[in-house]
Amino acid sequence: MPRLGLAVGVAVLVIAGTACRKTAEGEYEVQKPVVGTTTDTVHTPTVETGTARDTVNVPKVHTEKKEVTVPTVKVKKPKQ
Repeated sequence: MPRLGLAVGVAVLVIAGTACRKTAEGEYEVQKPVVGTTTDTVHTPTVETGTARDTVNVPKVHTEKKEVTVPTVKVKKPKQ
C-alpha cells in the first residue's frame, strides 16, 4: 500500500510539472485538459514593498515609587 501511494504522488508531481511553465516574470503558461489541450497565459499579481516615513503619537509613561502594605503569610508545620 505505501508503494502505491508513493507511485501516485510521483505521477501527480510529473503531471503537474509538465502542465505549467514560466514564460516571463509573473507569467505562467498553463495547459488545461480539454478534448486535446489548450494553452492559456496566467498573469500573477505583483507586490511592491518599501518604507515610508510617518508620524505617530507615543504616550509618555511615568513611574513613581510608593510605599504600600502587602499581606504576609507564615505557615507553621504541625508537629509530628
